[in-house]
Amino acid sequence: MSRLAVPEDVPAESRQILEGVGAQLGFVPAMFTLIASNPAVLEVVATLQGKLSRVLDARTRHSIALSVSEANGCDYCLAMHTHVSSEFGGMSDEDIALSRAGGSVDPKRAAAARFAHRLVDSRGRVSDDDLADVRAAGYTDSQILAIVAVSVQALLTNFINNVNQTGIDIPA
Repeated sequence: MSRLAVPEDVPAESRQILEGVGAQLGFVPAMFTLIASNPAVLEVVATLQGKLSRVLDARTRHSIALSVSEANGCDYCLAMHTHVSSEFGGMSDEDIALSRAGGSVDPKRAAAARFAHRLVDSRGRVSDDDLADVRAAGYTDSQILAIVAVSVQALLTNFINNVNQTGIDIPA
């Protein structure tokens, strides 16, 4: 059950974004309906997601989001990212499970997911060895910044949903 107020009437400033989310996913997740109560926050989340959809490949972004959501214990985001990774990202059940644990069937993606998990565990204070490992997997410093940014995007929605205790409304 939501702990924050979900708007009965969505503010006009939020409607276009919600329509876009609905068109993209085929439904409007409860998280977005909640965030719509604050149009500025909804715009920030949507803009961040849109901009970061251009960094790294989709499966790597999904692996990072799954790893971060697992590290934060965000059941809502795990359900959402599992759905999106499977339905739109073409990821196997095995790869999704590995990503949640900070791994992947792909060694390079595994390094990104592991690094993202370390980011959360260390509150961003990763070790020199953590950086060396992700670089050894083939990531440039620019791409490491992208991993951090995608991780923060996942953290943002994890925190919103963990505070709210958003009920899972993701299609099975």
